[in-house]
Amino acid sequence: MKNYLKVITNIFLTSISLSVLLGSMLKIVGPIYQRNKINRKINRAGESRLYNRKELLTIKSNSLLFPYNKLEKSEKLINKWQSLITKNPDLEVSCFFLSLDNQVYAEINSDYGLPAASSIKVPILIVLLTMLDGGEILWDEELPLTEDTIGSGAGWMAYQKVGEKFPVFEVATEMIRVSDNTATNLLIKRLGGISKVNQKFKEIGLKNTQIKNYLPDLGGTNLTSTKDLSLAMALVDSGYLLKVTTRDIFREIMQKSKTNTLIPSGILRGLGKETKDIDYHLSLKGYLVHNKTGDIGTSYSDTALIKTPSNKSAFASFIVKGPFNDPRSPELIRNLSAELVPFLTQDQQSSNPN
Repeated sequence: MKNYLKVITNIFLTSISLSVLLGSMLKIVGPIYQRNKINRKINRAGESRLYNRKELLTIKSNSLLFPYNKLEKSEKLINKWQSLITKNPDLEVSCFFLSLDNQVYAEINSDYGLPAASSIKVPILIVLLTMLDGGEILWDEELPLTEDTIGSGAGWMAYQKVGEKFPVFEVATEMIRVSDNTATNLLIKRLGGISKVNQKFKEIGLKNTQIKNYLPDLGGTNLTSTKDLSLAMALVDSGYLLKVTTRDIFREIMQKSKTNTLIPSGILRGLGKETKDIDYHLSLKGYLVHNKTGDIGTSYSDTALIKTPSNKSAFASFIVKGPFNDPRSPELIRNLSAELVPFLTQDQQSSNPN
C-alpha cells in the first residue's frame, strides 16, 4: 500500500511539475507565435500594399515619369467626362485627375499643350519656391516695378508708380490671390527671364509647359497641359519637390486664391448644392480646394489640390478652348468637376468605382 501511495504521489507531483513547466513554456512561446502570426499578416499586406506617394513620383532626365503601371485607370470617370464632352463637339477639352492616396487616375487629352492663361502662375510659383529653397532668391527681397513688367488685366500692381518696390512674398501672394499679371511678370523677370523659367519647368519634369510672352498673353501663346498642372501640384504636396517650410508657403498662398467659380463650384455642385458662398459650404462638407483659374476668353482653365473629408489629397485640372467668352466653356469645367465627387473619397483598398 505504501508503495502504491508513493507511486500515486509521484505521479501527482510529476503532473503538477509538467503543468507548471508547460504553462511557463506557453508564456514564452505564445507571444512569439503571436508576433510571428502578426508579422506574417504584415508581410502579406506589404506584398500588396499601396505605394508610397514619393515612390510614385520620379524625375529622370528632366522628365517626370508617370507610373501608369502602378495606378488604376478609372474608365468609369473617363466615360462620365466623355458623355459631357460629346455634347460640345466644337470645344477642345483636356482633363486630368489623380489620387496618389487611392492610386487612381483619369485623363482625356491630358498631354495636349493648350493656352495656359493664368493657370501657368502655379508652375511659376513652384519654380520660385524651389529657388527660395536653393538660396537663389530671398523671400523678403524687394522687386522694383518696371515699364516692361506692367501687364494689363487682373491685379492692382500695374497702377502703382514705376520704381515702387514690392517684397517677393507680396508679389507671389498677389500673383495667386487676385491673379495679378504684373506681379507674375515681376517674378518671371526676377527668376531669370522667360528662357530661364522654361528651363526650370523642364527640370521639374513639365514637358508641355512653356512661356513665350509676358502676361496677360491674350493671344494664348503660353502653353501648359492638364497633366503638367496636376503633377506639378502633386510633386509639391507629396513633399517630393519642396522643403516642408516652402511646401507650407505654397499651400498658404494657394488658399488665398479668390476665384472659385470653376473646380470648387463644380465639386459643390456634385455634392448637391449651388451657392455663392462656395468655400464655406465646401468646408461644411469636409472639403478644402486650393485652385488657380485662367481665363483669356478663348481658353478657360483651372487646376486644383483637393483635400477630402478623409484627409486625402487629389489633383484635378481642366482646360477648355472654344469661341471667345462662350459660357459653355466654364460651365463644362464645372460639370466635369462635379463628376469627381464619387472618386474623391474612394478607399481603393475596400472598393473600386472603376
